[in-house]
This record gives sequence, C-alpha cells and structure tokens, in this order.
Amino acid sequence: MATPARAQYPRAEIEGGLPPDLRDAIATGVTQSETPARSRLEARRRAREASEDAEEILRSEGYYGYQLDADVRAGEPPVGVVKIDPGPRFYLTDPAIEWRETPPAPDARKQAHDALQIQAGDPARAADVIAAEGRVIARLQDVGYADAVAAPRRVVVDHATTAVSPTFRIVAGQLVRLDGVEVAGRTRTSLAWLQRLAPWRSGEVYAPDDVAELERRLLDTGVYETVTVALSPREKTTAEGLRPVVVSLSDRPRWTVEVGARYATTDGVGVDARWTRYNVLRRADTLQVTGRASTLDSRLGAEVSLPHWRRPQQTLDLGVEGYRTRTDAFGETGAGVRASLTRRFGRTSYLTWGGALDYSEVEQVRAGEVSQLGRSLITAAGLAALSLDRSDDPLDPTRGWRAQGRAEPTVISGDETLAYVRLQGQASAYLPLGENARTVLAARLRLGGIAGGKLPQVPASERFYAGGGGSVRGFGYQAVGPRLPDNTPRGGLSLVEASIEARQQITDRWGVVAFLDAGSVGARQVPGLDDVGIGAGLGARYDLGFGPIRADIAFPLTRKRGGESFQVYLSIGQSF
Repeated sequence: MATPARAQYPRAEIEGGLPPDLRDAIATGVTQSETPARSRLEARRRAREASEDAEEILRSEGYYGYQLDADVRAGEPPVGVVKIDPGPRFYLTDPAIEWRETPPAPDARKQAHDALQIQAGDPARAADVIAAEGRVIARLQDVGYADAVAAPRRVVVDHATTAVSPTFRIVAGQLVRLDGVEVAGRTRTSLAWLQRLAPWRSGEVYAPDDVAELERRLLDTGVYETVTVALSPREKTTAEGLRPVVVSLSDRPRWTVEVGARYATTDGVGVDARWTRYNVLRRADTLQVTGRASTLDSRLGAEVSLPHWRRPQQTLDLGVEGYRTRTDAFGETGAGVRASLTRRFGRTSYLTWGGALDYSEVEQVRAGEVSQLGRSLITAAGLAALSLDRSDDPLDPTRGWRAQGRAEPTVISGDETLAYVRLQGQASAYLPLGENARTVLAARLRLGGIAGGKLPQVPASERFYAGGGGSVRGFGYQAVGPRLPDNTPRGGLSLVEASIEARQQITDRWGVVAFLDAGSVGARQVPGLDDVGIGAGLGARYDLGFGPIRADIAFPLTRKRGGESFQVYLSIGQSF
C-alpha cells in the first residue's frame, strides 16, 4: 500500500532584503521539520537553529557584515522567523602562498600559484578558498611533491574595505623520486614480473597517475581479490634518495569451479561448467577449462590468458576447442585452435588482433534444395577488432556511448575453396532524462556484411542470422530472415539490426522498460532492409547491486511463417 508523504515545515521563515540567489540558498539550506512547532518556546528554538544555518550560508557566500535576528511570529501554530540584513558582499584581494620549510622549485611554485584559480575581485566564497587550497596541494603532488600538505591558512576579513585576504600556508616537502616495487604480504606472483609491470623507471619523479596505472594493470589481470598500491612512507627512503612503491595483493583461491544452467522453450536445456586455475606461471596468468552441453551448442575447450604479455596493457590468449552445433539452419561438428592479442589504450578502449584454424564437418541446406549436404572444411580466419566504451556502467549504462567493430578475413578449403571477409559493427548510445537519470533513452544499431563470396558458397555457420534475446526480440532464434521452402532459416550475407528502449526507474530496485526492435537479413553483400522483422514489448528490471536482472516479453509486429505469438527472455544486465 502506498503511504502519504510527510509534510516538511521550514524551521523558520526568512525575511529581509536578500538577493534572489542568496534567498534561495538560505531557504534550501535551512533544515526542515516534519511537524509544526507546538509552542512559542519550540518556535524560538527552531528560529535560533535556522539562524545558525543562515549564518553559515552567508559566510560561505562572502557576506561577513550580516545582522541576524531570531524571533517568533504570533499565531497558531507559532512560527519562527529569521530577519536577515546581509550587508555588503565581500571580495577577495590578491591571494598569496606562504611556503613553510623548504619551498619547491621555481617551476613548481608557479604551477601551484596558477592552480589557485581565484583572483582579486572574485566574491569571497569560503568554498572557493578551500577548493583553491586543495588544487594547490594536488598540483604539487602531480609534479612530484608527494608529501605536500597545507598548514592552517590565514584569512583576514577587513570590514572597513569589505575585503578578504587569504594566505595559504603550504609545506611542500622534498621532491620525491621513485624506486622499484615492494610487495607487502604473501602472493604467488613473481616479484620480478611485478617490477617489470611498473610504468616508471627507478629515479623518475613521482607521479600519482603512474601509481594509479600500476594498480589498474594489476586489477586488469583478474587474479586478485584486492589490490592496493601506495607510495611508501618517507622513512623508507633509500640512501640514493629514492622511495619504493608498496603493493599489497590478496590472491584469489588457486582454483574455482562455476556451474550454471538455463532453459528456454525455443533453445532447450543448457548446462555450463568452468574450472579456472590462477597464477600457474606466477605472472597473473589464468587457465580455464570450459564445457557446455545444450540442445543448440555443445563444446569443450581450454584457454590460457597471459596479461601484460611482453609489454604492459597487452594480453595474449591461446585456446583449443571442440564443438558441436545444431540449429534449424545448420549443423557443425569440429575442433580448432585460436590465438589473439588484446591491447588496452586508455581506460576502456581495446584493440584485438589474432587468428584461428578450424577443421569442421558442416551439414547445411543448399539454396533451393531440401536435402541435407555435408561439407568438410578447413577454415583459417584472421581477426581485427576495436572496442570503445564511453558509458558509465558495463551492465546498466545511463549515459555515454559504446562502439565495436570487427573484421574477419577468412579462407576455407576442403570440398570447396573460398576467400571472403566478414565485417560487423555495432554502436549504442544512452541519454539520461530528468533528475538522477531515472529515465534513460537507449538506442542500438548493428550492421554486418560478408564480402567475397556468394550465398551458397559461404558456410551456413558463417552467415548472418537475426532473432532472439540479443537481436530482435519477439522472434525466436534465427527466426528473422529468408527461409527455404521447408521453412529452414537460410541466413544471409548482410545484417541490419536496430533497437530503441525507454528505461524508467520506479524505485531504488525496480524499473520498467518499453522497447522496439527491428532487423533484416539479406542475400546481398551490402546491408539492406529486405523482409524486415519488427518486435515490441515491455520488460521489468530488478537491481542486484552490481547490475539488473531483466525479464522481457516481446510480440512480433510482423509475423513470420511458423513463428510464435510472443517470446519471453530472462537474463542479467540490460539488453545492450
């Protein structure tokens, strides 16, 4: 049952000749009460409390010559009143920095003064003065003075001239130069490997960004429960005047086992299992053995991941896999090996290149024929992929954008020989509306094309298909696109998909979504809008803290032969 919101009563009413922006600031800053005053004594107490709130706001906005009078207005119930005469606004004179102990180098002193960003004639807001002091300390630390601190500042308020003169007293300390990495506690990771991971050389000037980057590189490996990286205390300065950086690592368990299961009316039952072993080579490596058994896709494989391989921010992945796939469009049984190298640049941007070699037996339906045909194929494929993420959350984005693109040049041989390039690209954007981004508009566009082969030549397992929870909702898996006379999905050489969602947060945990999806699979190499499938629906979201569980029900607006009247999807994270 919904409960009525409690009324809020101001502690006191504000009176006096105040500038509109100052009146609004005071009215907002004065604390509220859920009930009116029950006596004149209580109203007077509330007026005094409101007067203290107003005094703090006046000083923070540069009004130091104010007069305040807390009173009570007669009536039932009695109401507290604060009468305010703000007086003139005070302004800054030239701010000054007073160096305590040994001053920093001349260039550092200039950068510190530039960091103040306040000057004579600015309103004497207390928050601006405090923020200026913080910027000075941060700038000194950025240029190597890691121990810089602020002593109590001196602020002179001259009521005769309405001037405020701030003097910042700064202890810069000594310029810090870095040594290597020192590990606190026990870890299975090699110290020599950790030393190579540092983004600085011994003797270089301290930079906070370098220390933060080392922490980021360690977190990127995914083999530690916690990572803490910090500059050592001054007492640990070496005879050469260098200070090490202390790394504290909490290793994950040596191995973990994960098991999951799923069921869908269109896809059947699926079970997944993964065994993971960490730090076998003592360089934050990961070894995984994965298995999957399902109606559509079953496979068994192993992969080793070597983060920061040969250089920082670069991960080498090596894998081997056997698989068996059975869909309405094709069946494939095979095995393969693959390798990829992923390079991170920036915080959330990745460039990947690699290759794969597979041997497979493919069962598919030739265009215009109903009989099954088998093909023995050796497939050699390259990979070049780029991923950019400028959104604010991996599972529940509310603002920003993402873009991915990949090219896979492929050569197949065996029963037939063919060379082609498979291209894909996807972009999504998120626009928050209203306060606290409780309403978000999200949009997605995906394009794909295969250049270099005709449709009957390209193996069915390499063609494009559309339909399903990550594609066009309202349709089953592979249900959008051209079909053969027996209603088998044919697949295509091109793909267009688009989605738009309106996401509305209802409570801190619950949200709802309305969405519209569309997609088309074509026989031509250039994406088009042939035989478009359109679906629409509603969904619910429940926030787990790290991301939402989503439940969607979708209806096809363009019916396909043999299609269902609706589809239901359950998953973790937003649809895109």
